[in-house]
Amino acid sequence: MKSKIPLQKLTKLALLTAVSLMIYVLESLLPPIVPIPGIKLGLANIITLITLACFDLKEAAMVLLCRILLAGFFFGQALSLLYSLAGGFCCLLIMTLFHRLLSKGYLPITSVMGALSHNIAQLLVALAVTGVPGILAYLPFLLISAIITGTFTGLCAHFTLKALPGQLR
Repeated sequence: MKSKIPLQKLTKLALLTAVSLMIYVLESLLPPIVPIPGIKLGLANIITLITLACFDLKEAAMVLLCRILLAGFFFGQALSLLYSLAGGFCCLLIMTLFHRLLSKGYLPITSVMGALSHNIAQLLVALAVTGVPGILAYLPFLLISAIITGTFTGLCAHFTLKALPGQLR
């Protein structure tokens, strides 16, 4: 049976997935950047941004889904998979919208909007799972961290794309 995705494109997407998973694993080994639960850099999102810039939503969603499922399978728990899927796909959809609205430029802004939506989605899942409205007290801290980390990952993706050869696309 012949694949619908050309082999060269499939190879690039597999490589992006592997790099994304490696970054996720390396980041999980780092100590927390602040003593507030749920705040992390989100470095694997650099690869999601690069994939979105070089391919389209479908391919970026495939890379994201593979990374989330593999990370959940190897390192997570069933509940963390729910948080990751909700946050990751909400982030991806918002980043896709802003990537198109901003004429595929301004990756740091696109990244910040994705980080904001990621944190909000995860907080809403936490609210639904726990039923504790007090969890919303984390929102200001999560929004501030999303602006900082989203800017950082967006700049990383921007400069990485500039350094990549045109063959990735």
